[in-house]
Amino acid sequence: MADQTPTGPLELGAKMEYAEHEKTYRLFVQLAKWSTIVCVALLAAMAFGFFAGGGFFSSLLLFIILVGGGGYVLRDMPAHIT
Repeated sequence: MADQTPTGPLELGAKMEYAEHEKTYRLFVQLAKWSTIVCVALLAAMAFGFFAGGGFFSSLLLFIILVGGGGYVLRDMPAHIT
């Protein structure tokens, strides 16, 4: 007969490192937030530079302003919404 004994760590009741899970989750949320801010700012600056005739330096300035403004607005964003 086949052995039906659980072999995984969760089934055996192994202790989990919840502090490490929290740390990893917060890092993931921060990375996702900053990636989104940079992508949106980059797309807006590229559209301004290419289609509105703003030029490179004006687009670069707009990119820096948008990244800084987005970071300021979302600085205290909660890790999760309940």
